[in-house]
Amino acid sequence: MQTTEIPKRQLIFLLSAIGLITLPHSLQIPILLFCFFALLWTWRFLGVWKKNVLPNPFLVFVLMLTGVGLLFFQYHGVVFGRDAGTGLFVVALGLKLLEIKSARDIYLIAYLAFVVAATEFLYVQNVLMAIYILVVCILLICTLIAVNHEQSNNTVSLKMAGKIVLQALPIMAMLFVLFPRLEPPRWSLLQEERKAPSGISDTLEMDTMNKLALSYDLAFRVKFEGDVPPQNQRYWRGVVFSFTDGKKWIQSSNTHFGHFMDTPTFSGKSYSYTLMLEPQQKNWVYSLEMPAEFSHPLSRNESYQLITPNNPTERAEYKIKSYPNYNTGYITKTEYRDNLQLPSEPSEKITNLVKQLQGFDVSPEMFIQNVLNHFHNEKFVYTLAVPLMSENPVESFLFDEKQGFCSHYATAFVYLMRVAHIPARVVGGYQGGELNKVGNFLEIRQANAHAWAEVWLKGKGWIRIDPTTAIAPERVEQEIDVAAQVENGELYFEPMTLSNQQMDWLKTVRHLWENVDYSWQRWIINYNNQNQAQFLKTFGIHNLQVMMYWLMYFMALILALSAWFLLKKQYRAADEALIIYEKFCRKLEKNNLTRKPTEGFKDFSQRAASEIPNLSIQISEVTALFLKIRYGKDCSSKECLKELKKISTLKGGFK
Repeated sequence: MQTTEIPKRQLIFLLSAIGLITLPHSLQIPILLFCFFALLWTWRFLGVWKKNVLPNPFLVFVLMLTGVGLLFFQYHGVVFGRDAGTGLFVVALGLKLLEIKSARDIYLIAYLAFVVAATEFLYVQNVLMAIYILVVCILLICTLIAVNHEQSNNTVSLKMAGKIVLQALPIMAMLFVLFPRLEPPRWSLLQEERKAPSGISDTLEMDTMNKLALSYDLAFRVKFEGDVPPQNQRYWRGVVFSFTDGKKWIQSSNTHFGHFMDTPTFSGKSYSYTLMLEPQQKNWVYSLEMPAEFSHPLSRNESYQLITPNNPTERAEYKIKSYPNYNTGYITKTEYRDNLQLPSEPSEKITNLVKQLQGFDVSPEMFIQNVLNHFHNEKFVYTLAVPLMSENPVESFLFDEKQGFCSHYATAFVYLMRVAHIPARVVGGYQGGELNKVGNFLEIRQANAHAWAEVWLKGKGWIRIDPTTAIAPERVEQEIDVAAQVENGELYFEPMTLSNQQMDWLKTVRHLWENVDYSWQRWIINYNNQNQAQFLKTFGIHNLQVMMYWLMYFMALILALSAWFLLKKQYRAADEALIIYEKFCRKLEKNNLTRKPTEGFKDFSQRAASEIPNLSIQISEVTALFLKIRYGKDCSSKECLKELKKISTLKGGFK
């Protein structure tokens, strides 16, 4: 297959840009498909220097059938969806590279490459990827410029491409802010089921939280309107576990008693905040205990947990108001029964322990304190390195191992409460969070996952009891060193090896970057219909009609400003050239030669040259350069003006 003479420089530039565009897809599409594209790309790259290695039309047809077969095999015949569509575009781009014959083919490949670049945002939407795609798109634009201006070099083409992108940014920003947002399910055909990071599960076992404690994945971020609550009040309420089979804890299946529940009362200081929830598997929204007010479409279930009907695999933002001081009121019969449930009669050892701690004799408050004192005085250990428990994990933990993580203490505590006939349950959520001092927001990661207990006390309702504080109060009082904990698999609450000065410097840099990412996610990625409507209301834009008026107005304004900016330099050069030319004509008037008002520049030049032969060359040069500056496109303004001024000020031949 032979190609027409397209400059090698253009082909190399185009292929390099396409290679950079498709590189991120090596992590998104099946490796077999990406290797097939890499083969086609390499083949075409070799063809830049050795045209005879390029495949003939029949071989291209065979390669096309191979690509179709790979797509069918990898996606099991599915032709719709994000993954299948992206794979199709990448394979088509690779095949099209083998058919470059003219500039038209380069245009088609460049436009297809733009589509492939856009598909990357269906997978990754962070600011680094946006910058990366912007850079490679500039390279593609540079290629298109080079195709249309064969004499331009790479540097000139890059500068021009950069200018084009900068000129387009105001229009892009205006369309982003004002153009109506397209939301699911309109894009459902382009979306695959997203694999959200694992978080807190709907089943709790003693070693559940240990695994999450070694994950650096972000769970959510919180921006407070006022003061940030102290570390020991940062309990982010999630799922409530009421039923147990002795090993596992799950949510209660009884949900019909909600309308019989007492209305919670709140008192004291409140905290208002915006919570940005990262993609997850469950439709739970973690709120600071206890949520009192929350934005649409959140709802609060019978366990005082916030639930969203939105797709949990999509990042979402919610406004919530919480009170640390609250009273949930009386307990219903169903709640009472569910939260005393035990899988079987407790063993004699556990019953004797409850008796030893006066669980059947003293008030619930006193028994709670006795259990916490028992954990503290019997030298229980708080650790991530927990050995496997026996068939009876509660009994094994209490009497044999005496070491565990938060879920061990919470489940054992609740079990003892129920043996003593005190309603109790386990709450799974997060505790703490690192304050980003640059952006003044909290970052809560999976490593902050925590489990605590709730007991119901007469006159107080459900109250939080965290047994972990009896063993390791620093878990609640201090920030977790998440990076060290994830790296070493041990609990850390203070920096490890670096000096405080070095650690502060590194933290500042990390906080600065995380603040950029948070702002990007909040104001760009999460700019949906709801956020757009709230933002535009501040400018009096309440409906689609007004929005379109504003859109047209700003479009006209931006286009007018762009036209003025682009033409300003050209007009300035032309005006300066006219001043120099008129000055030159005034010199000719001293030779009794005056340009008539209706006489064209070229006509005057010819007449002047015939009347003053000794100046004919100079007159012709001045006129030609003046016309080139005023009406031409290939003249550098500064250089041409300098030359025009030089040749128009020659003295020879003038009176």
